[in-house]
Amino acid sequence: MPASFISRRHLLAVAALSASVATPSISWAQAKLKVAAIYTVPFEQQWVSRIHKALKAAEARGEIEYKASENVSNADYERVMREYATAGNQLIVGEAFAVERAARKVAQDFPKTSFLLGSSGKPQAPNFSVFDNFIQEPAYLTGMIAGGMTKSNKIGMVGGYPIPEVNRLMNAFMMGAKEVNPKVSFSVTFINSWFDPPKAKEAAYAMIAAGADVMYAERFGVSDAAKEKGKLAIGNVINTQDQYPDTVVASAIWNMEPTIDRAISLAREGKFKAEDYGQYSMMKYKGSELAPLGSFEGKVPAELMTRVSTKQADILAGKFTVKIDDGQPKSSKQ
Repeated sequence: MPASFISRRHLLAVAALSASVATPSISWAQAKLKVAAIYTVPFEQQWVSRIHKALKAAEARGEIEYKASENVSNADYERVMREYATAGNQLIVGEAFAVERAARKVAQDFPKTSFLLGSSGKPQAPNFSVFDNFIQEPAYLTGMIAGGMTKSNKIGMVGGYPIPEVNRLMNAFMMGAKEVNPKVSFSVTFINSWFDPPKAKEAAYAMIAAGADVMYAERFGVSDAAKEKGKLAIGNVINTQDQYPDTVVASAIWNMEPTIDRAISLAREGKFKAEDYGQYSMMKYKGSELAPLGSFEGKVPAELMTRVSTKQADILAGKFTVKIDDGQPKSSKQ
């Protein structure tokens, strides 16, 4: 056999051996984390849209492979979780509020999979982390704006369900409004749905007919009623002012990026563990914020905005803490 052939074959073997040693570390460093999300409502629903947005941003950066299912019923939720876990997704994001027991059982059955789910409960070792939209701080600030903008001293509030995640935001909003305007009263209604704009709209109509001139739009549909009746609205979780430039004065914005980015980083590093991510939704971590006034710049009294800005500074400096009240808010006694 010619020496040149042996030499060539020897070099190829060495190169192949080197590649087999080097490739795993390179591919691991460059590998995209496989992430799946499960939502019980459409992607455009406020709460879900913020999670979906953060995950899509990570996908656009090339950090993850992202799959998601929307409109999954509670009855099907466990099955979909198991399918995604069995398929090798390394991080599963979702909402366990109505399926706590089933979701936690899935996490137990797949201990090597990382789970990050919206929940009112505690983390579950070793791999079940929880989060929630703790955006009561900007909700308080929007309440201050609403209290200062109402002329009838009547504010209408339409929510989905009276659960802690909704109650704490409504209560914070009410406390903020009361700080600025002790005379303000509230009408509170829950439509018992996470996504039923027509029902929310009808509830808002009734409140406006009863004298409310500022509406707290915890659900889609409320701002539509306010727009049609020439009243003001306060947004929640997302900023819809571009759709309602003459109606939505301010919004409490939820930014899920701090939560999602942390979970992705820890899962990639193999350091993900059971913990409560709730704090990463707070203003300190840029997990929430008061939306810019936008089209209402100059329409909100300067004195009122000075008070709001001062309160915001105090919150960020730790000088003022917005009380977390998860109790069901009630309409004011007339």
